[in-house]
Amino acid sequence: MSAPLLELDRVVRRFDTPGGTVRALDGVSLQVRRGETLGLVGESGCGKSTVARVALRLLGVQQGRVLFGGEDVTGRAGAALHDVRARLQMVFQDPYASLNPRVTVGRALEEPLLVHRRAGPAERREQAAWALERVGLRADMAGRYPHEFSGGQRQRIGIARALMLRPELIVCDEAVSALDLSVRAQVINLLLDLQREFGVSYLFISHDLSVVRHVSDRVAVMYLGQVVESGGRDALWHRPLHPYTRALIAAAPVARPSARGQRPPRALLAGDPPSPLDPPAGCRFHPRCPQAGERCRQEAPALREAGGGQWVACHFA
Repeated sequence: MSAPLLELDRVVRRFDTPGGTVRALDGVSLQVRRGETLGLVGESGCGKSTVARVALRLLGVQQGRVLFGGEDVTGRAGAALHDVRARLQMVFQDPYASLNPRVTVGRALEEPLLVHRRAGPAERREQAAWALERVGLRADMAGRYPHEFSGGQRQRIGIARALMLRPELIVCDEAVSALDLSVRAQVINLLLDLQREFGVSYLFISHDLSVVRHVSDRVAVMYLGQVVESGGRDALWHRPLHPYTRALIAAAPVARPSARGQRPPRALLAGDPPSPLDPPAGCRFHPRCPQAGERCRQEAPALREAGGGQWVACHFA
């Protein structure tokens, strides 16, 4: 089997704050294979966006490794990192804040080619026009500014910019959460069309389980800086092994009430996630887990293979 396109191997990322040290990522391991979409889900503050920035090497790590295309890029800097970043791109959550309001859309699209010295002025304009048309906008919109577009159009521009360097991996960090439902569906379908056309891989980060289920091949579930379960989309939905995964799936809204019988019974979680400044000993989920035992309070479970391509960090899975 070929090496994963992206791999995080036992990554630790800490942030020092006036209140103490936050272990935003505490031994996170995950893989994105070529041509697939890995969905990453979890509550706010669990570390999903930190994973995105570590994967893109926008943040360094204190422990662990980041591998891209089978090569360790954890310590790369300068020109060596510059070359890797051309193969990695990101679509941000806020389609307005991620675009410079003083720069035309055409110039924003040309900038990646300019930074990586990929083309001359005429070819840059030609490729910017191609990218706009590929995401469903007109080429003559290149002279407009971001404020002249709707939210959905701005997100299409963000996707077009990510395509300019023909990357192998695009990280989508809550890329559709700020959009209306109808526009959200259009952008999701656009991402799927681009994946079929270009073979690009996605790390798709979202708190919306219905969107993750629609777009993902595999899913990883995070809780308080750790991956607690991962596996194929269908296996994870039909046979969730971790109590937290079961609670997330059971709490998600459904379009048809009759479909509730196809999912785990609703299991309400008590309280809020503990502070990452002072995580509980043992399993971090045990203060909210309906089946926690004494072992859970004392011993942190390791992420282990549970068959069928699923991995879980639970003593009783």
